[in-house]
Amino acid sequence: MPSASASNDVVGRLVRLARERNQRDLEHGAERGLWFDEAAADRAVWFFSLLRHSKGEWAGKQFILAPWEAEITRTLFGWRRADGTRRFRIAYISTARKSGKSTWLAGCGNYLTVADHEPGAEVYSAATKRDQARIVHGEAVRMVKASPALRQRVQIFRDNISVLRTGSKYEPLGADADTCDGLNIHAALVDELHAHKTRAMWDILETGTGARRQPLIIAITTAGSDRSTICWELDDHAVQVLEGALEDDSFFAYIARIDKDDDWKDSACWVKANPNLGVTPKLDTLLEQAEKAKRSPAFLNTFLRLRLNQWTQQRTRVVDMDAWRECRAEIDLEALRGARCYAGLDLSSNTALSSVTLIFPVGQKVKIFTHSWLPADNIATRMKEDGVPYNQWAKMGLLTLTPGNVIDYEFIRAEILALRERFKILELAYDPWSAMETATKLAAQGLKMVEVRQGHKSLGEATKRLIGMILSKELQHDGNPLLTWCISNLAVRQDPNGNLAPDKAKATGRIDPVSAMINALSRLILQVKKPSPGITFI
Repeated sequence: MPSASASNDVVGRLVRLARERNQRDLEHGAERGLWFDEAAADRAVWFFSLLRHSKGEWAGKQFILAPWEAEITRTLFGWRRADGTRRFRIAYISTARKSGKSTWLAGCGNYLTVADHEPGAEVYSAATKRDQARIVHGEAVRMVKASPALRQRVQIFRDNISVLRTGSKYEPLGADADTCDGLNIHAALVDELHAHKTRAMWDILETGTGARRQPLIIAITTAGSDRSTICWELDDHAVQVLEGALEDDSFFAYIARIDKDDDWKDSACWVKANPNLGVTPKLDTLLEQAEKAKRSPAFLNTFLRLRLNQWTQQRTRVVDMDAWRECRAEIDLEALRGARCYAGLDLSSNTALSSVTLIFPVGQKVKIFTHSWLPADNIATRMKEDGVPYNQWAKMGLLTLTPGNVIDYEFIRAEILALRERFKILELAYDPWSAMETATKLAAQGLKMVEVRQGHKSLGEATKRLIGMILSKELQHDGNPLLTWCISNLAVRQDPNGNLAPDKAKATGRIDPVSAMINALSRLILQVKKPSPGITFI
């Protein structure tokens, strides 16, 4: 990242995406009010040189950041918002065990207490139990005691690092609600987030930062196995941010893990999850444990999770998000005015997302346009529940907020009829379970409405075709972030014959515009089988 060398030549896909995200921001971040402060980045890295290690073969030696640690440190502390405050408010950092991330986190705690220019800073090492929180905090205390530069500025009491000049403190914090009232958190450091069985502590930390001008919560972890935890929630959010399915400028993500196609037995890929491999952990240790994993299926998941940073119950995305990004293209809707297309409609219940998707066959490709609706009065609730910026998407014109607190079907019908004035909609496919009244009224206006029931027989070929079209780049989309988020959430169910259909129950978020797309595609496929004039898609 900025002015930092790569930690190694072999990195996983998600680290590569983190670097690509950073490079895009260096080139285009100013358009969003973001800028990179080289001096601030250098200062944070320099601060670590004031610290000393306290354990093992490095005890007493100067803390020199490994390249990957310097990369993270510079990015996390160098980026600024337009007002000069720190850009990132939450950082999620995941590597395999024994990468040195807890020691790095302790150094961050000292920096945020001593050198972050925050009067009265309250910094906490947080964990499910206070004794666990003392692990990182205790390392921070030992660093201060070993540093001549810091000993002059910092006082150490029991479980407390204090800077009297600024009224700042750094303490361990356990998940005890009675001791967490009234916190005014400048920074919180969470070690091994996967160990948090509930989100209680995380919620306490987030709600405790509201009065600060540039709060920061840093979570470090190894992969877990429970997808109901806050760790999985942040990991999934991080992946979507890195893949471009979500845009979240306040969220920093760095995930070092082996890739899905890697052979876990191949030691050449282990460095992807262990950026300090050879220093910590030692390669011999991993080789021994890999042999054990080969002999013991019961130990394999432990090796995959702790040593290769893989979620042992991780859901495999239906759509390859790299392939999806490669399908992005400029789509000129004005140039398509009057063009033939097939439309799909997915109407929600009264308060959720509804979508229409148009598919334009152009030569041997299809171009996608989608639009969605959401009740205006429920947007805050929906943003909190779904974790996505519906308000921003509405400002971008990707989403219309209908009046009131329930979806306005009349509003949707009017906008669909307006689309018909711009494009030649040959058919509008809909699910009769949720859209019968709307379909009847649109048919009365002259639109050809076609029922598409949501089963394997009706949707199987279209679902498979969609996945294949993305891989073969036959599909083109304009980078719509709402659609990208939904495609990343897609889950499918399979019948005994191998037929697929979208599965909203298993999806990790909304998939409404994707469901509408598959409805439309099911009709296009049928028409291509008996070619219609102007339809050349194969």
